[in-house]
Amino acid sequence: MGSVVISLDAELGWGFHDLTDPPSERVESGRRGWNVMLELLEEFDVPATWAVVGHLMLESCDGTHADHPAPPGWFDRERGEWRDREDLRFGPDLVTDILEADVDHEFASHSFSHVLFGRPETDRQLAVAELERSTEIAAAWDQTVDSFIYPRNDVGHRDVLADYGVSAYRGKSPTRDGVRGVFDSTVRDHSMVVEPEIDEYGLVNVPASMFLFGFEGPARTVAESIWTDPMLELARRGIDDAVRSDGIFHMWLHPNNLTNERDDRRMRAILAYIERRRSETDLTVETMCDVAKRVTQSRGVDGTESGVDAQARASWN
Repeated sequence: MGSVVISLDAELGWGFHDLTDPPSERVESGRRGWNVMLELLEEFDVPATWAVVGHLMLESCDGTHADHPAPPGWFDRERGEWRDREDLRFGPDLVTDILEADVDHEFASHSFSHVLFGRPETDRQLAVAELERSTEIAAAWDQTVDSFIYPRNDVGHRDVLADYGVSAYRGKSPTRDGVRGVFDSTVRDHSMVVEPEIDEYGLVNVPASMFLFGFEGPARTVAESIWTDPMLELARRGIDDAVRSDGIFHMWLHPNNLTNERDDRRMRAILAYIERRRSETDLTVETMCDVAKRVTQSRGVDGTESGVDAQARASWN
């Protein structure tokens, strides 16, 4: 039985606060894209993993964060340029919309302040602070953190995730993004189906298959004028591969990628194709947490396949 996973990095301004020159169009599109995605996912009854930056769940903040071992200057934009931009720093209303949606979305963590976990300057103390604050805020909202999505997919300090009860994370994609990914998939016929694995910390790595907005700008415009939306075609191909192989096709995006109606049409077309293939086949839609539960239940404590799982895999082959 093949499945599709959709994960979203829900961050508003926090995804850009450390950049010298943030992309203004995407910065200003965070709330728009968040609402559009919730509406589309509800229309097509597609549950997704929403990884939320913990700071967005606060009602207010003075920007001091005195007990946070952040590097110098980390919260400067919050304290300065964006001091009066509460719409970029806070989003409890948007998080409430996720939790109260008719679709059974997964609430997940995207850290507390979008720290890059894989960087040398991010020591264990900082990683612990990010997880501790995120899980504290989630608990105040009566939520648990089962899945974690690393800011900018910068994987690191997986042991800290395990210490704080996380069961799954989104690992790096085995395929390339953008034009190179289009070439690999269409010309080299590389499959984008992924297989989750249990790592040495007992965490389930649910690798990304494809970033849905990796082919933009003039190249996208040219491609659409003479052919079609390349990302839509790749998504359809990945969904079909999941159906044929009984594997997982894991798409991801940021809500702020939806900057205009053209981006909305891409997501609507992808979700419509999922709906079509679900009606025609046994394709399912899973969250990252769903995948982690399924994998751990079918594997032994040491990560080896159970007898049932091994027999099933043998029958597939």
